[in-house]
Order: sequence, then C-alpha cells, then structure tokens
Amino acid sequence: MLITRVKYFVVLCILLWPVGASSEQYIEEDKVIVYNWSDYIAEGVLEEFTKETGIEVEYSTFDNNETMYSRLKILRGRGHDVLVPSTYLVSRMRDEGLLQAIDFEQLENFSNLDKSLLNRSYDKGNQFSIPYLWGSTGIGLNKELIGETEIRSWSDLWSKKWKNRLLLTDDMREVFHIALALNGHSTNSRDPEEIKQAYERLRRLMPNVKMFSGEPKKAFLDGEVDIGLMWSGEMATANQENTKYQYVFPKEGVTVWIDSFVIPSQAKNVKNAHKFIDFMLRPEIAARSTMAFGYATPNIKGQRLLDKNIRESPIIFPSREVIDNADFQVDVGSASKIYQRYWRKLKGSN
Repeated sequence: MLITRVKYFVVLCILLWPVGASSEQYIEEDKVIVYNWSDYIAEGVLEEFTKETGIEVEYSTFDNNETMYSRLKILRGRGHDVLVPSTYLVSRMRDEGLLQAIDFEQLENFSNLDKSLLNRSYDKGNQFSIPYLWGSTGIGLNKELIGETEIRSWSDLWSKKWKNRLLLTDDMREVFHIALALNGHSTNSRDPEEIKQAYERLRRLMPNVKMFSGEPKKAFLDGEVDIGLMWSGEMATANQENTKYQYVFPKEGVTVWIDSFVIPSQAKNVKNAHKFIDFMLRPEIAARSTMAFGYATPNIKGQRLLDKNIRESPIIFPSREVIDNADFQVDVGSASKIYQRYWRKLKGSN
C-alpha cells in the first residue's frame, strides 16, 4: 500500500509540474541527457565528445519506440535533451507538442547529409528531426535452401511451400505494410475498411508463419527459419558471419525508416543537445556508426570513409530506385487503435 502511495505521489508531482515552463527558463548545465536505442552508438564516441567539449553525457537506452514515447509523454517533454525515435514517431511527437524546432545555425555539419533522405513527409523541412541512421525492412532468405530467384514479391510469401517456415518481425506496422501494399493501398492507411482487408489477407498467411520475432538475425543464424522479414542492418551483420543469406527488395517496395535525433520540447540543455547532434554528424563519427551496426549513415562525407565492401553493399546502401519505390512510415493517428486490434487477433491466431 505504501508503494502504491509513493507511486501516486511521484506521478502527481510530474503532472503538477508547470506546463508553461519552457526550455529557455532553465539554467544550462555542463551535461547533455541522451535517450537512445540499446547498442546504437559506436564504442568510445561518448567519451570522445566529453573529452573535446567538457560536456558530460548522461546516457540511457530503450528497446522500442513505444517505451521511449510513453516515458516522454509522462514527463511532458522534460527529462531528456536528445532522443532517437523512428520515422513515424517523429510526426506523432511533433503533433503532440513534445518536440522543439531544430536550430540549424548550431549545426555546422547538417550540410553533410544526403538530401534525398531529407524533407520527407513525416517531417517536412526537417524542422524537428535530424537523421542518424536508416535502413529498410525486406525479405531475408537462406540461399542454400531457397533459390535466389524464388522470391521477388511480397506475394511470394503466401506460397504453400513456406508452410511453418516463415518469420515475421514483431512489428505491427511493418507486417501490415505487406498486405496494404499488395492490396494497392497506402501503407500508411487510416481507412478502417482497408486495414480490415489487410488483416484478412494476413490471416491467410498465418499457416506459413513459424514465429514473430524481435531478433530476426538470431533466428536465421540459429537455423530456426530460412525465410522471413528482415531488417537491413541485421542482414548485413549476419552476412559478416555467414554469406549464405540474401536480402530481397520486393518489387512492391520496402518499408524504409530513419532513426533521427530530436530535442524534446522542455529539454533543459538545448545548446548542448545541438552540440551533441552536430558531433554525431561529423563524417568520421557517422562512418563508425555504420561500421558498428550495419545500418546506413545518411552522411555523404561519412560514406566516403567506409571500406569499399560496406560502401558498395546493396543491403546497407540500396539503389536510388529502391529508395524512390519505398514507403516511409508516418503516424496514423487514431487509426493506430484499429491496427492494434487486428494485430492482437492476428498474433492470437498463430
């Protein structure tokens, strides 16, 4: 009972914090508070930033977007200076007033970024987000067991030959992307009937599905599956361990996502946040991020520092044609509840 009261008191204190307080009312400290994905910053980078600038980094991590979003929502944009959400969440947080605009005058290295990855629909003009790393979700397969030409379309996953062999990522939007694309609908659809039709199509896929997984690379390397949805970085690093894997870009287009730096609306150390982001945009730092995790840096100068085999990898850096044919996820607003309802039904039927 005491624990319950303490929790209630803490939440109450958070809720009663003056909503009108702005970041400019805070006294800046010699630190920056960063909240990032687990295992998503190259070794030694934080220490180098502190050594050069004298700014200490308070660093913590999360494992999924919704955890990060929920934390920021409770704190009403306070408690952190830099976050790293994925594509669709940027637009949601912006629309809810949880982000503040980027001051480009404080980012000398912004010009290093690939313009084809800027000004996307989820954040026109990149007013609230700066790309960090990006990747795609396509189809992975073991080419020793599956012919390299057998898979060219998302529809090929419905073949009876894959019964109880298929992996789907444990990601609602990515899975619905497949069916929406095949049905000729927007992969960011908010239409209840279109979402229902996508669910019905996915339900017919379930006999082929062996598992939903948040660790697709591990499932492939352990031999649990030989075909399924795969993230580009996971496939790139899997290929470093075994070259028998192939990554396919379905003809209907893949999901492309960008993990970006953002600054919460009530961040305390705004200047330091910009200094940290600008440091991460340095070519040599950007290159190290790609080498460490297998995801593409949007930093053009950073790409030139990569080894040739990484720079020319079609998995890490797909062609312009692939990018132009891809869909970037945006927030679907209240339709998210419809997706979630069908997602629960879909996973419950497996």
